[in-house]
Amino acid sequence: MRGLHLDAYLVGGAVRDELLGRESKDADFVVPGVDYEGLHAALEPHGKVEELEVAGRRVGARLYPLDRELRRLAPAGIEFAPPRVERSTGPGRHDFEIVADPALSIEDDMGRRDFTVNAMARRLETGEMVDPFEGAADLKNGVLRTVRPSSFAEDPLRLVRGLRFVSELGLEPDAETLQQMRAEASSVALVSGERVGGGLGADGMGELSKLLLGAEPARALRLARDTGVLVALLPEFEQAISFEQDSERQHLPLDEHIFAVVQAAADAGASLAVRLGALFHDLGKPTANGKHPERGAELAAAAMRRLRYPTNLRTYVTRLVRAHAFPLDHVDELFARRMLRAHGDELAFDLVAHKEADLRGKRVQPAEIEAVSRLHDLLEQERTQPHRLADLAVDGSDLIALGYGKGPELGAALDALLDAVVEDPALNTRERLLDRARAQVR
Repeated sequence: MRGLHLDAYLVGGAVRDELLGRESKDADFVVPGVDYEGLHAALEPHGKVEELEVAGRRVGARLYPLDRELRRLAPAGIEFAPPRVERSTGPGRHDFEIVADPALSIEDDMGRRDFTVNAMARRLETGEMVDPFEGAADLKNGVLRTVRPSSFAEDPLRLVRGLRFVSELGLEPDAETLQQMRAEASSVALVSGERVGGGLGADGMGELSKLLLGAEPARALRLARDTGVLVALLPEFEQAISFEQDSERQHLPLDEHIFAVVQAAADAGASLAVRLGALFHDLGKPTANGKHPERGAELAAAAMRRLRYPTNLRTYVTRLVRAHAFPLDHVDELFARRMLRAHGDELAFDLVAHKEADLRGKRVQPAEIEAVSRLHDLLEQERTQPHRLADLAVDGSDLIALGYGKGPELGAALDALLDAVVEDPALNTRERLLDRARAQVR
């Protein structure tokens, strides 16, 4: 970086992560003493330069360095910005103007940031730390504190980001920040869905996804509930809060059960899809009249569509929620094969991961946990047995040669053969399947 001959400062999350000894995915730099044109001109001799924009407004530049080693270290480019301030012009995240000024100091730039733990900079040339809001002390003491009382009003997404830091970093809001969260909770509804859920960054994840992937999502979700952020963000939760399930087995209020399941999924290192499934799985209970998985799937689909999650993830989580309430009364090899046949390998294993998390949020006998573990082992064992159309010893062309017509008739015949093979894997020979198909051809 010194080869670029810029008096640059590493800023924000990268400095925070350095202090925590964590690897940082993002490295952003501020260069005092330049405006946008000056920054662009200074970077041009060192590689390809692209303008950086947020909400259609220029905020800096991305350099793709000519230097081979720098390019290897930063294949997605290096982001630079002049010092700037953001001025709100309305209630939404798009209602603001970004003003760059070469006369602004690095301290001025830190003053526009969200939390003190993100308002630190390190000068590359000297290693000097700039920490005007005592973010390092807050980080050491586990305190989440806004830089300004207007922080959440200026950008309501910061409400969810703060909750993400509760989950990811174990921070706790101080009293003033907590009051600010309560006061501005409703404004989170103004934030575009993709910034919360689907994600606009290089990692493709919004703040809610990052919250769920943290170490303590239940703690963050409780705080979201208690401040009003949760219902503002996910109105689907409103009827779940304090909903009593009146069951020895379901001993927690519904919201607390959901938080416990999300936490159990996190403790097990489950995927984002499983954690999202845990978040939505029982939301249909207050209104479903005994058919809560289907209602929960509808609510999950609606919420994830609103938050702009990718279609494939939304569809997958919806399938998981719809199928999550399967029984464990007769767990054996056949049950495992039927599960693989019905859901495919990935979803079958994720359903088991969710089931274990769900049980850990209830008061159940150890035998139920053991049944889930046995089912996981049986899925591993039986996944080598035929359970997909591609596993059959015959294919469509074989059945067409027997006289089957193309289209639905052929598909139904192959499905019937696969069902038979799942019930008895020994049937999966070419001769036996052709005999069976021949007997059924019209």
